[in-house]
Amino acid sequence: MASTKEIRSKIKSVQNTRKITKAMEMVAASKMRRAQERMRNARPYAEKIREIVANLSKANPEFRPAYMATREVKKVGTILVTTDKGLCGGLNTNVLRLIANQVRDLQENNIEIAYTAIGSKGLQFLNRSKAKLISQTIQIGDTPHLDVLIGAITAQLEAFERGEIDAVYLAYTRFVNAMKQEPVLEKLLPLEAEALTPEEQTGNSWDYIYEPDAESILNGLLKRYVEAMIYQAVAENMASEQSARMVSMKAASDNAKNVIGELQLDYNKTRQAAITKELSEIVGGAAAV
Repeated sequence: MASTKEIRSKIKSVQNTRKITKAMEMVAASKMRRAQERMRNARPYAEKIREIVANLSKANPEFRPAYMATREVKKVGTILVTTDKGLCGGLNTNVLRLIANQVRDLQENNIEIAYTAIGSKGLQFLNRSKAKLISQTIQIGDTPHLDVLIGAITAQLEAFERGEIDAVYLAYTRFVNAMKQEPVLEKLLPLEAEALTPEEQTGNSWDYIYEPDAESILNGLLKRYVEAMIYQAVAENMASEQSARMVSMKAASDNAKNVIGELQLDYNKTRQAAITKELSEIVGGAAAV
């Protein structure tokens, strides 16, 4: 049995650990609220531009934008959004499992995959897997900025425009609530009118007058739409990261509390045993006299 001194040392160590996890839980809760606010602020813009793009896709203009061109899929690109830091439970593991399933399914059909990594954890996974990487961005901080993301995003978009890849997918973790985050792998390009149009607006027909011309207007607008979708995904992933970290640190704090209780019980038992032994020795000595 461990001595009382050793048990006191363990209790002190676990108490210090609990202080750290409790502080990290509170920091994550604060950051989660700010991340949720950024996510909510980005949604109206994303939804409005989605509505406009849906209407444009049904207008049947005189040309088909590059981002809406469909062709036989021989090579795909995937934008993988993960976190830069750990200590957020199974958040990254779940989205990386989706990527592993995608690789298996596409390789069975002899389809190549080229990746863009946003976040250190995804980059490390792709490097370990020896996957083809065409662009990356890491250490993006707690606030997403489009000017930081644009370089990595553009590499995939330009590859699609040139016909080097035939479809682009986006993998990230969608924020549902503070207790639930959902890994998502969704098709980003080519844009499809059916996927863009809300059900209540499927019966409407739209027409537009373009100035100076449809090509420049549509290409520019569709590119902004795709960028907005990726920015929204990164914002949701950040909110998911902070909520997952908050839950993970709360669980760690609760576990530390339980361990402290068990150690305190062991300490009391050990101390009581030492007192009982000492009393027995005193009584035994007195009887001998």
